[in-house]
Amino acid sequence: MKPIVQMKSISKAFSGNRVLENVDFEIMPGEVHALMGENGAGKSTLMKILTGIYERDSGSVSFKGNEVHFKNPKEAEDIGIAVIHQELNIIPYLSVIDNMFLGKELTVGKTGIVRHKEMKKKTKEYLNALGIDIDPDIEAGELSVGQQQMIEIARAVAANMEVLIMDEPTAALTDREIDSLFKVISRLREQGVGIVYISHRMEEIFQICDRISVLRDGSFIGVKKIPKTNFDEIVKMMVGRQLGERFPARNTVLGAERIKVKNLFCKGLFENISFSVKEGEVLGVAGLMGAGRTEIMEAIFGHRSLHGGKIIIDGQEVKIKNPYDAIKNGLGFITEDRKSEGLVLDLSVRENFSLTNLGRISKNQIISTKQEEDFVDDLIKKLHVKTASRELQVSSLSGGNQQKIVIGKWLGIKPKILILDEPTRGVDVGAKKEIYQLINQLTEEGVSIIMVSSELPEILGMSDRVLVIHEGKVSATIPIAEATQEKIMQAATGGI
Repeated sequence: MKPIVQMKSISKAFSGNRVLENVDFEIMPGEVHALMGENGAGKSTLMKILTGIYERDSGSVSFKGNEVHFKNPKEAEDIGIAVIHQELNIIPYLSVIDNMFLGKELTVGKTGIVRHKEMKKKTKEYLNALGIDIDPDIEAGELSVGQQQMIEIARAVAANMEVLIMDEPTAALTDREIDSLFKVISRLREQGVGIVYISHRMEEIFQICDRISVLRDGSFIGVKKIPKTNFDEIVKMMVGRQLGERFPARNTVLGAERIKVKNLFCKGLFENISFSVKEGEVLGVAGLMGAGRTEIMEAIFGHRSLHGGKIIIDGQEVKIKNPYDAIKNGLGFITEDRKSEGLVLDLSVRENFSLTNLGRISKNQIISTKQEEDFVDDLIKKLHVKTASRELQVSSLSGGNQQKIVIGKWLGIKPKILILDEPTRGVDVGAKKEIYQLINQLTEEGVSIIMVSSELPEILGMSDRVLVIHEGKVSATIPIAEATQEKIMQAATGGI
């Protein structure tokens, strides 16, 4: 059998910075081929070259044995190559239907009249195939990040492509949605579709993929068949060293109760939410997509209005009407949606780090250039951010390095309570461990952590207790010594 796509000796540089160097990669029909590497290794760049987003500097790309040179993604789609990008391409002010058929609207002959009923019916069919129940007429921007991701996946699957590139397709999904997606992937594999699967979740890679190709620092390290390799070997290929335990040991001694919420209520979203977190504690928050986890955290941080309930910090009831109030009371919030809420993409690394720390780097409302540069350089070093310069625009960084900047923004304010919503979404295995070590460091300093995560191994590996949310209510609070994936999922689906 011949490869459906073959890339040979691909090289690419941006402003003199070499991103890819003589990289080879191939996809066989009916194969799920994982493309792995640390953030910034060149995975997304390689796929953008394949689909015509970037122009290659050298090398060749062949499709079904014929050399191709796409000038844009539409040319790639026209012959059967589609991509689901890590950063969502949903237009928030259009309906789910309009997003699903954008540029491919069904019309009556050449009249231009849209066949809305038929498009709605097909949209429901595509979403139902993924096990997703979403109102097709709702504005896409009203949906959660995970639901928007499912729309992107359904749109790509519906296009009947011969090659499908999935860049972190499950980053915002929970286990139930991932199971639905894997069933679709298995179906596509049987139909002979070649799938490139980019993910940092090792469990997924070994469950669904056939082969793994590894990039490191823009170079091709090697390719392995899944049955003939293991987790440790792939990690070593990715990072060039042994990584050790995935979740660093927690040795924190818990202190007094730092934050307590009582009977929080937000009409139509959640009710009777009560929990507490001690100094130095990590409270893991689990639940299915749409359960209300993010909405609860946004309300505590003042981003959503509460209709009832109390927030008590260090024994005193506080009124948090907006994020400014939250910050004054020692809260920081690392959002799950770094692209639209966590970063200003058009600003530099320096400017993004400085935004939440102006008081720290200024005197009499005048920013000290030296203080700012020292502060930013220290964070870049501490968080191991891969950037050519502190002045580099954040949008040009890899997803994992962007996430480090989102986290770093809040470290400067020295929060007493830090809410982490999907802190390792789209982050490679090496950077994940760095974030876990940072969480442990913060808890050793007495910071209280509330960590929302859809990755149950992460919840189990990093939490002291687990709070499970089901349909806007607390379904269970489980001590970590008693917590298992099965027990958490049972509570998340309303079984407890």
